[in-house]
Amino acid sequence: MAEQPVTRVGEGEYTAVVATLTGRRPVAEVLAEYEAEFRQRYTRWMEILQRNAERLARGQFSLHWMDTREAQWGKRAKPSSRGLTYTDIHRVPGYGELPEVAHWLNFAPRGSVRDPYRDEMPEVEDYTVLERDEVWAENVMTLYEEAKARQWNATRDIPWDELTPLPEDLEKATCQLCTALTEVEFVAGDFPAKWMYRIPQDFLEVKSFLSTQIMDEARHQEVFRKRALAGGGLLHSSPGAEWALKAILDAPTHTMGTFLLNLLAEGLVLSVFRSGEMIAKTYVDKEIFRRCLQDEARHVSYGVLEFQWWLDHQPDRTRAEEMLHRFADVGEQVILSAFTEPTLVEPIAILLGGGLRNIDAGMEGMMRVWSMFIEEYLQRCQRAGFDRRARCILPAEAPWRLAA
Repeated sequence: MAEQPVTRVGEGEYTAVVATLTGRRPVAEVLAEYEAEFRQRYTRWMEILQRNAERLARGQFSLHWMDTREAQWGKRAKPSSRGLTYTDIHRVPGYGELPEVAHWLNFAPRGSVRDPYRDEMPEVEDYTVLERDEVWAENVMTLYEEAKARQWNATRDIPWDELTPLPEDLEKATCQLCTALTEVEFVAGDFPAKWMYRIPQDFLEVKSFLSTQIMDEARHQEVFRKRALAGGGLLHSSPGAEWALKAILDAPTHTMGTFLLNLLAEGLVLSVFRSGEMIAKTYVDKEIFRRCLQDEARHVSYGVLEFQWWLDHQPDRTRAEEMLHRFADVGEQVILSAFTEPTLVEPIAILLGGGLRNIDAGMEGMMRVWSMFIEEYLQRCQRAGFDRRARCILPAEAPWRLAA
């Protein structure tokens, strides 16, 4: 087959600029790079294409894929009482062993016959998270199964027609809280999405779980946005929250970002949801918090055990912990900027107090909830084997004094 000519930038007049993964660039320029990339490897994929085309033209079959000598053929997976889970298929010899470092940087499934084809396969340069210990958690397969079983629909499963009007101060506080939560939930989906495509296929269980987290967070921002619009509308966004969310998204490693997102930020949001009985003023709001609570609990659980796994598999744990302490010193301080914003603290105080008139009483309740937030966070760190009590930047008591 004849090689097709390549169109170079500047040959035409089409100068549209488009979004790419590295920024906005002229479409003709990025298309030329794409063409060059595949033309550079022309001989590799063209040989495969030509070989197949010639065989088809001869009317011949290959049937090499029926050769099972190098396959795990015949070792059948058996379902457990819950069905055929990831845990069940992990028990099949040859399929459940995860490499400590992934060397297959393409889409070939772990456990398939792939060695004979290695030299002909491309590599995906975007796969950069190659160490198992950077993503694995012992509970990730169980959490994935649970996530699938507990999916819910923010359109149909929330009894929106039972939403009753609240007094204006309580409605505004509810809508402001929903605005803040909507803002937070975006990054909780963007962070796993940013890293998921960097993880090779050999860690498919982690990729599967992260995909459910992304779906969960999409549903959370959906349900809080809907709740706000059903009650009056979205209110104020928050600069403090934005800096905290940026700190999560810009975390230098997956484990560091998972610590900041799942152990700290989502852990604090989980504590808010746990307070749903006190904060929510309608049955609809209680139902929203209840459903979101079970989702967030999975994310926090993955974060704790992923962090624990990472620490337990570090060759120099002392130095690894010190590095994480340095990261947490910054992360906690930036996260604190979000959890001191009036757009988050004041609506919770109004809801806890039962109205704007009782905001002082609500702040007293908020101080008790704050102490619970911090203690739960420190306990999560402890469970992961990471003692933050002596270095925690977050104050054990809410930084608030009642007016004299």
